[in-house]
Amino acid sequence: MNRVANVMDTAPKTAGWDGRTLHQMLDDSEAAFAKSGRCFGLDRLPLKEADPIRFEKIFSRLRGSLVNARETALNISASPIVKELGELCFCLYSPEGDSITLSTGILVHVHTMSEAIKYMLRNDYEDNPGINDGDIFVNNDPHIGNVHTADVQTLVPIYWEGEVVGWAGGVTHVMDIGSNTPGSNAVGPTTRYEDGLYLPCVKCGANDRLFQDHVKRCERAVRTPMYWSLDEKTRLAGCHMIRAAVQALIREEGIDSYKQFIREVLEDSRRSFVERVKQLLIPGRYEAPAFIDAQFADEARLPAETRKDILMHSPFTLSIGAAGRLDVDFEGAGKWGLHSFNCTPSAMAGALWVALTQTIMPNDKVNDGAHFATGLHCPRGSWVNPDTSTTAHGNAWYYLVPSFGGMFRSLGRAFYARGYVEEVIAGYGHDGNILQGGGIDHHGNESAVSNFEMSCIGGGAGTIRDGLDHASVMWNPEGDMGDVEAWEMVEPLLYLGRSVKTNSAGAGRRRGGSGYECMRMLWHTETYELQFVGDGAVFSYPGIFGGYPGSSGYRFALKNNDLEDVFARRAPYPTGDRHSDGRQATDLVRGDVVLDKRATDLPAPFRERDLYLSFMRGGPGVGDPLARIATDVAVDVREEVVSAEMAERTYGVVLEKSGGSVDEAATAARKKALREDRAAKAVPVRAWLAREREVRVMAKDFSAPVADMYRSSMKLSPAWAARYRAFWSLPDSYQV
Repeated sequence: MNRVANVMDTAPKTAGWDGRTLHQMLDDSEAAFAKSGRCFGLDRLPLKEADPIRFEKIFSRLRGSLVNARETALNISASPIVKELGELCFCLYSPEGDSITLSTGILVHVHTMSEAIKYMLRNDYEDNPGINDGDIFVNNDPHIGNVHTADVQTLVPIYWEGEVVGWAGGVTHVMDIGSNTPGSNAVGPTTRYEDGLYLPCVKCGANDRLFQDHVKRCERAVRTPMYWSLDEKTRLAGCHMIRAAVQALIREEGIDSYKQFIREVLEDSRRSFVERVKQLLIPGRYEAPAFIDAQFADEARLPAETRKDILMHSPFTLSIGAAGRLDVDFEGAGKWGLHSFNCTPSAMAGALWVALTQTIMPNDKVNDGAHFATGLHCPRGSWVNPDTSTTAHGNAWYYLVPSFGGMFRSLGRAFYARGYVEEVIAGYGHDGNILQGGGIDHHGNESAVSNFEMSCIGGGAGTIRDGLDHASVMWNPEGDMGDVEAWEMVEPLLYLGRSVKTNSAGAGRRRGGSGYECMRMLWHTETYELQFVGDGAVFSYPGIFGGYPGSSGYRFALKNNDLEDVFARRAPYPTGDRHSDGRQATDLVRGDVVLDKRATDLPAPFRERDLYLSFMRGGPGVGDPLARIATDVAVDVREEVVSAEMAERTYGVVLEKSGGSVDEAATAARKKALREDRAAKAVPVRAWLAREREVRVMAKDFSAPVADMYRSSMKLSPAWAARYRAFWSLPDSYQV
């Protein structure tokens, strides 16, 4: 059947159940929940009650099929982002678009693909262009249901005897999206029209085959067509495996049992989530704001109106109800901007899922049931919910990751208050640096690179353990840095070294996880651009209970250097930047130094043998650093996680010159001196607030980015402005 016939000769307009359209099924399910507060209005779970073992077997079989689809499909992709790091996931949805279960992988997309399916139903895709057996849809539009444009979704309807019984969905993070800057986490676009290829729930195939015009369009729109093509085949293969598994299950269990199961499992998960909230958390209101900078004032490659330093404001509030309700509120977030860091409610809901699956519901029973027990307020017009569809979203993660730092800190306090001290986690470091760029690679081809080593950064500490060193990221707890050889195959950069980043871990009684660094050298290319992407002037994940944040970042490059001569002399070459001041490199190699705190920039030209340092951040700590066991600090120094200088300055631990053992007497004296110094400088909180009010707030002694941040929040949210004035006892007329 050709494409025209497929579109015109659509399936019956009632592919839903009992003669209804899918749109009607969605409306009915939402009305039932609004009336009863229960999924589909269910007050009992007869299938589970009659045979709970069968219920669990059905769930396990479905989830197993999704994991199998992911593990099989990822081997189709050639992109190291997918193949090496597992940046994909698959999910099974109900006919209405609610997630039933999902595979391992990037859990942020549990609900984003749900929003995309519901978009198609609400816009009557069943009528035009048709939702038929064998059809294929693709989406990457954040305003429909996504985080950023490089997360590309494939959606396939699952039919049984003329009815849609569900959807299979798969998502991968692609290597390049064709934006005006190369790579998959675009920093440079200021509007949607520079963001690259947009596929807003496009019907891209029929009869289980992709349309040729879609294939050719995408190949010509991105810089890495081979990786794009294989990623799309990866997603489609996984979706078809899921469809086959669901149909096999229906043949064995019966269609009526399957329909009953996908209703009950959502309500069962909703109830389970509510009970866990009541069991684990102390009710109350928790506030934990977060910030991150981007310094663009001197960025000549941007339009004039966007050349300014900006500071993101995430006024995070978590409300935990006694009845098990959990609400997240971003009231007070600043206005959306002409940059690529904007988010959407779909993105924020996705991040909420990531946080919940690592804290309250860390098991395999993950689906949209918990969604029905949570609330998310994203104020219209802010960067979390732009009031225009023209905003850029190429690197929404840049704001998204720190904005949910407050979630981990707030849950940590609520866990601790209830007595579940082992559940506390301070959060993560920011997921930088992101090395990306493009040009003519070492194979002589036009290329784009987006290095996902930043899938491994320092984890946050807990109350009973240190944070995991260079282990994972907020958005993928299964993170992996990938093999050096895999990255060198696709990038025109050689590794001169990969090592622990000393002093990157946040100090504390339990320290944060350490970050790491990689020294890269441009190789076999004369035409390439690279950029740095990460926090610089502001740390984005504070510690808790007295713990320190992990270190913020910086950028370091050594261009136009004499490495060729160094290699010819077989002299030592730099493998990192141990002291974070460039000395290890500049002591060995001469060249033009780039070293500053402007850790996010736009692509800049690099040439062969130029050096680029990529530094992945460390995680925040928990508790007073002076309470850390001295022998643990000695181990950290020995393993180069902490320098001897920092051990003495921050932890109060003095090591013997030979052997590195703890000097007990000197350590006791040093700790005593640090505590006395603290006491001498300390002032009562009431006095500190009074002074800050007079010399900072009333005098409006703010830097330009901070003043812009406050001004934007106060203008957009009168409610937040009133809270700010009340906190500082300011007159109603006060404006920044």
